[in-house]
Amino acid sequence: MAFWRIYLFTLALVWGCMASSSSQQTAVAPPQDLQITDPGLLGSLDIEWKPPPNVQTFNECTVKYKFEYRNTGDREWKVIFTRKLKFRVGFDLSRTAEVKVQTLLEGRCTNDVEVQSEWIYATFQVPLQGKLESEVQNFHCIYHDWEYLKCTWQPGLLAPRGVHYGLYYWYEGLDHAEQCDDYIQDHGINIGCMLQNLSQAEYKDLSICVNGSAAATLLRPLYATLRLQNLAKPSPPKQLMVSTSTSEELRVVWSPPGGETPPQCLEYEVQLAEEQGKTKAVWASVSTQMETAFTIARVNQSRISCVRVRGRTNIFCADQGFWSEWTQECFSVSREEDKQLFILIPVILSLSSSLIIFMLIGQCKKRTPPEKATHMSVGC
Repeated sequence: MAFWRIYLFTLALVWGCMASSSSQQTAVAPPQDLQITDPGLLGSLDIEWKPPPNVQTFNECTVKYKFEYRNTGDREWKVIFTRKLKFRVGFDLSRTAEVKVQTLLEGRCTNDVEVQSEWIYATFQVPLQGKLESEVQNFHCIYHDWEYLKCTWQPGLLAPRGVHYGLYYWYEGLDHAEQCDDYIQDHGINIGCMLQNLSQAEYKDLSICVNGSAAATLLRPLYATLRLQNLAKPSPPKQLMVSTSTSEELRVVWSPPGGETPPQCLEYEVQLAEEQGKTKAVWASVSTQMETAFTIARVNQSRISCVRVRGRTNIFCADQGFWSEWTQECFSVSREEDKQLFILIPVILSLSSSLIIFMLIGQCKKRTPPEKATHMSVGC
């Protein structure tokens, strides 16, 4: 029995050594000639590399690449697994672009164990002009109703008088970067831009640059990469109606907002306010949902209540979004005591009237003259 144990242990040890030797012998080199080039698309850079020199020797294995990229200062790398040798990805050109690639080998030639090569690295930085304080401030964009993008900014702290700003944009599908043709101005200075017809840019990187020019002064451009669905702000919900059922429940119904906002991409928040005598009404959130109807059980005895509803893009269509403005409806709710009192009032009035009549009759009988009554008796 001990002999068989020693024999099996020896076989396992030999097999482990052979597998280790086989995996050590199977190695793969990293990709070659990693390059980053700027095609002039406002931050969308072309990343390209060549296969490792010995890739043809691995006929029984699959060769893939792990491509990661980020801007300097970002905490996490964005990761892509691919068999391609070229990618175009978006960066913030105001910071250094960093990329790295490694080869992944797996198949019969590696005993179905994934073998990874060393990383190769590359960086890219555009020459920055002007001081940081000359860059525009408070750059902000909202995609209204999935119809138009409104971007606004303020002049940089070191921007001189008479500065001229221009907004340029690009997304996959355009041959070249284009300039905004509908600016928002303040005292003759461009402080914003309206971009229409961007449906083809949805769910893609939208690269934007706001550049400034002034006489004898270099201004630093601002670069941004946007995702329109994450900037969407719908209009307020429409046709908000409130009704009271016989079971003292409040039924709230509304319609999706107009515009090009996909109805299936919306979620709604419902809030209720109830007056408590002289106390100021306090809004309380009662539901966040995708349906356009909600039933509220009336718990307290408030006379006047208000309901308001707002919407935003849900998690199935975007990572984030802006809430719409509120749609509000106030209504009157009668209390149960009021209904009971309404029923009792006619009864009380009727009984009071009857009591008054009987009292008047009694008073009249008491006031009848005795002599008149005796005279009538004699006559009979």
